[in-house]
Formats: sequence, structure tokens, C-alpha cells
Amino acid sequence: MSLASGSHRCHAAPAVPSRTEGVVHKRDMRPVLVATLLLACLAPLAGCGGPEAKTGLSYSADAQRAYQEALEEFNAHNWIEAQQLFREVKRKYAYSKFARLAELRIADADFEQEKYGDAIREYKQFVHDHRSDAEEVVYARSRIAEAQYREINESILLPASEERDQAATLESYKELRGFLHDYPDVKESKRVCELLEDVTIKLVRHELYVARFYLARDNFDATIGRVQYALRNYATDDPCSRGELHARMIESGGAGSANVPSVHAQDFGLAPEALLLLGETYLKMHRFGDARAAFGAILQRYPQSALILQAQNFLDFMRTQGV
Repeated sequence: MSLASGSHRCHAAPAVPSRTEGVVHKRDMRPVLVATLLLACLAPLAGCGGPEAKTGLSYSADAQRAYQEALEEFNAHNWIEAQQLFREVKRKYAYSKFARLAELRIADADFEQEKYGDAIREYKQFVHDHRSDAEEVVYARSRIAEAQYREINESILLPASEERDQAATLESYKELRGFLHDYPDVKESKRVCELLEDVTIKLVRHELYVARFYLARDNFDATIGRVQYALRNYATDDPCSRGELHARMIESGGAGSANVPSVHAQDFGLAPEALLLLGETYLKMHRFGDARAAFGAILQRYPQSALILQAQNFLDFMRTQGV
């Protein structure tokens, strides 16, 4: 029995780890596993952090470089290639200032190719989309005004400008005046004033052409209406006042009668011509007082005009006729 008992003790089953010991072992491993996983996740992020930050910092520099490349083509007058590159700048760097500048250069390229309709549309879109960019908006508005001016067709194959429809000329006149009303003192105003003067001459010549047409048919009222319209609308208000040249008001003769509007002494050279035509018409109507006022206005307001002699001759004729 004792041997059997000893044998039994010698062959006893090995001890099995308790559940408590196993649980403790797993819990001890958790911090290690969590730390390993965190390191595995953070490692790629740390590796990518450098290039990502670098891209953000170089965004504006890349946009400027792309814009300059497009500008080189623009300055070389390679308009189509330049426009393609500027469109790429707009697409890739939409949030940079160079995207806005690219919009203007695209319109400029159309302007230089004499695609004035397209250029006007693009400049107007820029003004609509970027109202807060004051300097660029002024530039776009001035280019719209000049493009409208260039839309006036001056082909030698067409009749004289005063004989044609004035729709394009009137559009240009409105755009030029609108610019000067909004931006009277910017650097672009000088050029716009030059264009406005030329457009005003065209419009006055047209009115006088139509007035003579009516006068030749003894339609005196229509003649006077046209002449007075020209004087009141195109020769009495000068947004480009520049000292003696454009803003000198009459020094004698008062403000003018209701039938002889007072005008600025503009350098158009057409106000004396309009007044002479007005005087001739009044003379034919036997409205001698109004005729005398019109001829006298030329002598008083425009002493340097080449029409002084004609005005004086009419006055002398009236004097000899006792009227």
C-alpha cells in the first residue's frame, strides 16, 4: 500500500495555471500592444508632415512662377498660348491673387487680338466677381471703356461717322462718362478723357449733320431742336475740366438766353459751328433777336474761332437790313 501510494504521488499530474494568473498576464501585455499600435500609426504621419507643410508654404510661390511663365508668352504676343497658361493658373491656384491677375490677362489677350466683345464680357465678369479689388476693378473698367470706344467702326469703306447710326458711339460715350463719374482722379482718367473728347466730337458732328439735313428742307423747328440738343447735352457739361482748355466758362454774355444755350469753351471747335448754324436758322425764320444773340455769342465766347468772320458778316448784313 505504501508503495502504491508513493507511486501515485510520483505520477501526479502537473500543475495547471490558474485563471487568475492568465488574466494578469494578458493585462500586463495591453500597454505594450497599445504603445506599439500608436507608434505604427504615428510613424507614417510623422514622415508625411514635412512635405505637406512645405507644399502649403510654396503654394503662392508656385502660383507666381506659373503666372510669370504665362506672362512671358503674353509679352511675346503669343496670345493663344498665353491664354492657355493663364487658364491653368486659374485652375490650379484658384485661391491665390495670381488667379485673379490671370483673369485680367486673358481679357487683355482678347483685347490685343481686337476681340473687343469678348474682352468687354470678360472684364465685366471680373468687375462683378471681384468688387473689393479696387485697383484691379479700376483697370478693368478703364479697359471696358476703351474697348467700347474701339467698337466704333471707322473703316474707310463706310460713310463718314456723322452719317451713320450712332448706337456704338453712344454706348462708348456712356461708358466713358460713367468711368469718369466713378473715378475722376485715377491715372487712367487722362486717357479716358481723350477718348471722351473724340467721342463727343463724333456725336456733335452727327447732330449738326442731321440739323443741316432739316435746314435744307426748311424744317426749321427740327433744325433748332438738333442744334440745341447738341449744345445742351455735349457742350455744356465737361467732366474732364482742365483749366482754360476745357472748363473756362463764358466771360461775357451772361448765361445765355433760352434760345442760345451757354456752353463751356471746349476745345472741340464745334460749339461756334453749332451757334452759327443756329443763327442762320433763326435768320431764315425772321427771329432776328435770337439770330443776333447766336452770332454775338460766337464773337463774345470764341474770339479765336475761325468762324468769327462769318458771324460778323451776318451781323453786318442784319444791320444793313435794319433788322
